[in-house]
Amino acid sequence: MTRTLPMTEPTPGMPDRVTIYEVGPRDGLQNEKSVVPTPVKAEFVRRLLAAGLSTVELTSFVPQTWVPQLGDAEELLDLLGEDGLGQQRPVLVPNERGLDRALEKGVTSVAIFGSATETFAQKNLNRSVAASVEMFAPVVKRSLDAGAWVRAYVSMCFGDPWEGPVPVEQVVDACSRLMDLGCDQLSLGDTIGVGTSGHVLRLLDALDDAGIGMEQVAVHFHDTYGQALANTMTAIRRGVRVVDASTGGLGGCPYAKSATGNLATEDLVWALDGLGIEHGADLDALVTTSTWMAEQLGRPAPSRVVKALAGD
Repeated sequence: MTRTLPMTEPTPGMPDRVTIYEVGPRDGLQNEKSVVPTPVKAEFVRRLLAAGLSTVELTSFVPQTWVPQLGDAEELLDLLGEDGLGQQRPVLVPNERGLDRALEKGVTSVAIFGSATETFAQKNLNRSVAASVEMFAPVVKRSLDAGAWVRAYVSMCFGDPWEGPVPVEQVVDACSRLMDLGCDQLSLGDTIGVGTSGHVLRLLDALDDAGIGMEQVAVHFHDTYGQALANTMTAIRRGVRVVDASTGGLGGCPYAKSATGNLATEDLVWALDGLGIEHGADLDALVTTSTWMAEQLGRPAPSRVVKALAGD
């Protein structure tokens, strides 16, 4: 049987290259009920790097009581050694204590995580949106002073399970507050996967009008309603060049039960290959990695491309 591959048809208005920001080891695993052994996580990261994914978010320096799955951050970095260091190996930090732990391990790239809604800010950070910005201000300043690269995540950019649709102006305000701290990159989170293409375009236009250019923006779509890939293509056409994805489509949010898996890295790669957009990843290696990780977790990978190619 002939190996299945997409036919490449470059499309006007699309870029030559897109950066895949792999979140599998952190966002992909954080909602797993059974704790994944640290050596398995380290092997997962190494397989992702070997597959050509240059940017891999490794873990989160949150208290173990918050997210038990990620309570082994120091141990993971110790196991990874040089593979866990560098600007393209970011980690999440919730506050200055988390930053202290990260910097002690030699981390040079960090991410903070805010919210576009008050309800989720309280549930995720136990404080208001304004208070969370105050908490993050010294984290960002100290990170930049240490020469680190800083990303700002904003959750609930398209909808909130408690508050419903989130006004675009409210999202822009939350994003602007964090970017005004000096962050290098902004990742827009569709945490519960309710966004659609027109909504994506309107938000990106509004951010651009507010002075946050597409060169600073990444998108982070969950696939609850099957819209993640379509939303991503809309964002890329609008000028976004960094896309968050999780190998195998793993993911979820421990504080938002309606959040399902992330955009699958393999599904994204298939689409990019079809458009002739470079990304650096090896699809076969990613499928093999997802199949292996699915075995570790005891369930199939959600990715459509993995399901199609694993039996090809």
